[in-house]
Amino acid sequence: MEHIALYRAWRPQSFRDMVGQQHIIQTLQNAIREQRVSHAYLFSGPRGTGKTTAAKVLAKAVNCERMDGPEPCNECPSCKRISSGAVMDVQEIDAASNRGVEEIRDLRDKVKYAPTEVRRKVYIIDEVHMLTTEAFNALLKTLEEPPPHVMFILATTEPHKLPATIISRCQRFDFRRVSLEEQTGRLAEICAKEGIEAEPEALQYIARLSDGGMRDALSILDQIASYTDKRVTYQEVLGMTGGIPAEQFARLAQAILDEDMGLLLELVEQMMQEGKSADKCLENLLYYFRDLLMIKMVPNSDRLTDRVLNPEEFKSIASAFSRDRLFGIVDILNRYLGEMKYATHPQTLFEVALMKLCSLQETPAVHSGAQATAPAAAAGAALGAGELDALKKQIAALENKLEQAVRSGGVAGGRESAPARSQAAAPAPRASSMAKLPPQMDRFIAGKESADFQTVFRQWSAVLQGVKEEKVTVHAWFVDGEPVSVTEDAVLVAFKNTIHRETTEKPANKQVIERVLAARLGKPYRLVTMMLHDWNEASAKSAQPPVKEELKLEHEHEAAATQSEPWIDEAIQLFGEDLVVIKD
Repeated sequence: MEHIALYRAWRPQSFRDMVGQQHIIQTLQNAIREQRVSHAYLFSGPRGTGKTTAAKVLAKAVNCERMDGPEPCNECPSCKRISSGAVMDVQEIDAASNRGVEEIRDLRDKVKYAPTEVRRKVYIIDEVHMLTTEAFNALLKTLEEPPPHVMFILATTEPHKLPATIISRCQRFDFRRVSLEEQTGRLAEICAKEGIEAEPEALQYIARLSDGGMRDALSILDQIASYTDKRVTYQEVLGMTGGIPAEQFARLAQAILDEDMGLLLELVEQMMQEGKSADKCLENLLYYFRDLLMIKMVPNSDRLTDRVLNPEEFKSIASAFSRDRLFGIVDILNRYLGEMKYATHPQTLFEVALMKLCSLQETPAVHSGAQATAPAAAAGAALGAGELDALKKQIAALENKLEQAVRSGGVAGGRESAPARSQAAAPAPRASSMAKLPPQMDRFIAGKESADFQTVFRQWSAVLQGVKEEKVTVHAWFVDGEPVSVTEDAVLVAFKNTIHRETTEKPANKQVIERVLAARLGKPYRLVTMMLHDWNEASAKSAQPPVKEELKLEHEHEAAATQSEPWIDEAIQLFGEDLVVIKD
């Protein structure tokens, strides 16, 4: 006998056989029981969750000849022929291949004719979002006021692509992903009836891989059962699907704790030899550390994820990591996962990400963006309020003196002397250095450890994702920068590469980023940029106490000796100090 795929052989033929959509099933059953069936339905949701199956069961229910209650009998000629697809009055149309206006006009012309084989015509339009705008317009009037003998059932995985005028004329049902428990129970039931020996852990892992789609789960089970001669074990599932056992992730986590880079690289090479892909390994590792963080911070959080099979093992590993380090690990893995899509050598990027995780604890300031190191924090805590005020006053006085010197250009008594000129020229390198810093630099220095900055830093991965969704080319330049400080209305981002900063500063690109900042951070922010090495230099200088100004007394004859003659000043003005040599 020809083999029929499990997902086809076990497709539900009645509402009671469907898994995981109880809210939709009960509503449809009540409508059938009370004869309040609508003329148009919209079924939306992820793939493999039962949209087309529910549409076919509904088509049988409204046309069943022996119907007793809300379920089709599946025994009368109408039910059997609809199940086999032999009734011309119940048509399943694939909108992906029949998306033009001509096909919909043809359908509109046929709708007016009465059904010939069953009581009610039913049109099931699958992937309806693929229809063109003209096709939607042609369908609109018919969908709004169809003949009494016609029912439309629209199915789609992307309801946001449908015009609002179409949605408003249908009863909409959103199909949800089937839960892990419901999928596992259904798989176990099918295995028992098909004579397949399956370990519970294997079925649970298959359900996890299907991402809530029952059809995908049955396809995976069918493939593995064929390979293993109907003996499905956890190890066989891992080997065939390219999955990674939690024990292997536990070894990776322990190697990161021990900072054993040699073992990490060995484990990565082992995964690659087993045929695993670097991007999938990185994605699963991100999920693993996400679960560790959830278990560490939220009581009974093992119920919030379908990936934790052994909560006690996760708790023991989670207790070895600090919360801050777990946050940093998740942030780094998320950043590298975004870059992995554009990597020429994904394995190398995966190895670099793991090595960076090893050094995360040693240099937290580098990876956290703007967290102060322990010695700097201790030094800041040791300063009293009085000392801080005195330091601030001294810094303000020095800044005023520097500003006055730059404005005056070192002019004394209406004529500029050579020593005065050299003194005025002395701050020039500092002035050019200051030109690289953004305005109000002191506010950014003060805000580098603020609570607002910590909030922005934790949401930075969401900001990068938002920029990527808005415009991927802007994301490619913007990802080079990292947030280093926040004020009331601005976010300061430091860049390692000059061209990345300059491209980001272009008005069109900057507008995209500021729009995402407002959307993801909850309030409007200006984007301010600078180079990372300039920021590090400015931060280091702000941490150093100012040097006290030393006053010296000069004898009159020493001061007179330093004065120059007017003709010397004239020569310097004409030729420059570098070309003038003064000899006694």
